[in-house]
Formats: sequence, structure tokens, C-alpha cells
Amino acid sequence: MSAPAAGGFALYVHWPFCLSKCPYCDFNSHVRDSIDQGRWRAALLREIDHAAAHEAPGLGPLTSIFFGGGTPSLMAPGTASAVIARAAEHWGLAPDAEITLEANPTSVEAGRLADFRAAGVNRVSLGVQALDDDSLKALGRTHGADEALDAVRIAARLFDRTSFDLIYARPGQTAPGWTAELRRALAEAGDHLSLYQLTIEPGTAFHTLFNRGELAVPDEENAATLYEITQTIMDEAGLPAYEISNHAAPGAASRHNLTYWRYGNYAGVGPGAHGRITGNAGTVAYRRHRAPERWLERVEDRGAGTAEAAPVDSDQRVAEILMMGLRLVDGVSRDRFRALAGRRLEDALDPTRLSDLTGEGLLECDRAGLRATASGRQRLNALLAHLLA
Repeated sequence: MSAPAAGGFALYVHWPFCLSKCPYCDFNSHVRDSIDQGRWRAALLREIDHAAAHEAPGLGPLTSIFFGGGTPSLMAPGTASAVIARAAEHWGLAPDAEITLEANPTSVEAGRLADFRAAGVNRVSLGVQALDDDSLKALGRTHGADEALDAVRIAARLFDRTSFDLIYARPGQTAPGWTAELRRALAEAGDHLSLYQLTIEPGTAFHTLFNRGELAVPDEENAATLYEITQTIMDEAGLPAYEISNHAAPGAASRHNLTYWRYGNYAGVGPGAHGRITGNAGTVAYRRHRAPERWLERVEDRGAGTAEAAPVDSDQRVAEILMMGLRLVDGVSRDRFRALAGRRLEDALDPTRLSDLTGEGLLECDRAGLRATASGRQRLNALLAHLLA
């Protein structure tokens, strides 16, 4: 089995539409008055046909499919069913393939989960984000805390595997408040939770408010305290971190995301979707047009909404392997790095920079491989900038 194949083969399907735009969100999401569901279904299927014929021919079976967004639970369940069937027709599905749908925990969308289960989805990830109504309102969410927990319970009855997201280091959040909220979440959680520290992203409404001095978030020290509280409570609950923001019981990690982090092959369809496919000619990075209408027109005119298909050179490949792999608690093994990069770790990294980071307790490098420490993962962007400079 080749190194990319050992990381799995995944399909990402982007549904770009939301009912409203959250003020912290910098994802490729858009609000539209109406959506032609049939037209969008046809376009997604046509781009899958193109990807199978021209980007990822001969690969398979798929180990995961992920419907992300936006809010893919707003798509017609029949679209999900058709996408799954078309992907299986081209690439096949592994017997234990993970098929995930992101959903908002509103009562309306929760009522559609049974239809998505019938369509072939076997895992759901709910964007709960907070468990108190004031925070949910501040985050621009359209659901309440009780409504969200009802959706979590409905999902747990329908799906063998579920997860939900929470955001911490929110404006005004305290350590006791986050502790109580996280324990309440654990009382309802299954075997996976995604816990994201709020970041103020350029281009968002929160970024504008923050620059005006109208949005106060916990400072670096308090945010670090909240991060440490998160790790302690989740470890005690038996759902330790396997990646910076993701926690799971043994064997319950998201297989789809592990494909990214382990630098496996993945195809992407839909506006703004990305793909990385490694073949005999090397690795090619694919990127679709972000704007929904432009993507749709390109697919209907050309068969795909591809904005760029670029070869990934050796140095970029090393950077990507490390950028993704060091997010994982396990890091990057020496054997896998050599299989993916075609060279040894020591030959790919500057020894002085590596020594600096290990000396500061941010990286560990031993016979097994290279991994970021807990402190290093908390500062991963800065760590990577120094390591790969």
C-alpha cells in the first residue's frame, strides 16, 4: 500500500449556503433567498464525474465522505443520497466508510436527520457552539441551548457515531463558567467532541468589532488557562485530544479528518473545495472557485469549477506534511515521513531550528518521529513559522 493510500482516500463535498452568516465565521458560506436544489445536485454529481475521470482515476475505495459547509443539512436529503451513490459508483466505498454530515442543531434541521440517515449518512457533527443562550445570541446562532441539546439526543438515537462543536475563549467567558459548560456537554456527548478556541479572523464581523475596541475576548493568559482546563477535563472523561481541537474515545477519531492530517488522498467538490491527489506524476493540489454562482456556471459549462490545479513540489510537500501532521498528538512518524516526502526528517529540517524548538519544550524528536508537545500544539502557527522558515 502506498503512503497516501495508507492515510485513506476521502471525498469532501461543500454545500456553501447558510440561513445567516455568523459573526466569527470566515468559512466559504453564503446566504441566498432561494436555492435551486435540482440544479445544485446535478452540478455536484457532474463535478464528481470529472474528479473521478481526470483527477483521481483508479483510486478507491473511499474511506470517508464529508458533507461540510456552510450548512449541508440545508441540502435536500436526496442530494446527499445521490452524491453518495455517484461516489460509490466511481470509487467504491470501504465496508466501514465514514459518511459525515455537518448540521445545525435547530429543531427544523434535527427533524430532517432521519432522512439523512436513510440517505446513507452514518455520522453527524452538530454545530452547537455554546450551551447558554446569551453566548449563542452573541455568536449569531439561531438555536437555543435546550434546542441544541434536544438535537444532540435525537442524533444519538439515529446515528452510531455523533459529535458536536463548542467554542471557548468567548467574550466574557470565565474559567468556572467554561468548566461547568464543558461538564454539561460531557453529560450529553458520545465519543467525540470538537472544542475550538475562538479566533478573530480577518474579514469577519467580529474582526471589525475587535478592531473598534467593541469586542473583548480573554487575553492570551486567560485563553491558555481555558485550554488547560479543557485538556484536563477531557482527559479525565476518557476523551483525550488526538488533535489540537478534537477529542475522542479510543477508536472514535474522525476518519475523514485523519486523512487530511495524515496526508492521505482526498478529492473535493463544491465551491471552494480543495483536493490533494498523489499519483505516479507526484502530488497535485486542486482548488475550486469559491463564489457559488461562478462555480455553478463553470461546472455547467466545463464539467468542473476548478480554479487551480497545481503540482506540489518537494519542499511544499514537506511543509504540508508537517503542517498537518503536527496537529496530531501522535505527530509524524519517521517511516511515514520518509514514505511521503522521499527523504529523512533530518534531511528535510534545519537542525538549528529543530534544536531551538526541542530545547524550548515545543517539539519532541526521537526514534519514533516528530511531534509537538501540548505547549507546542497551543502555539502551532508560531512553531511552524519558525521550523519551516
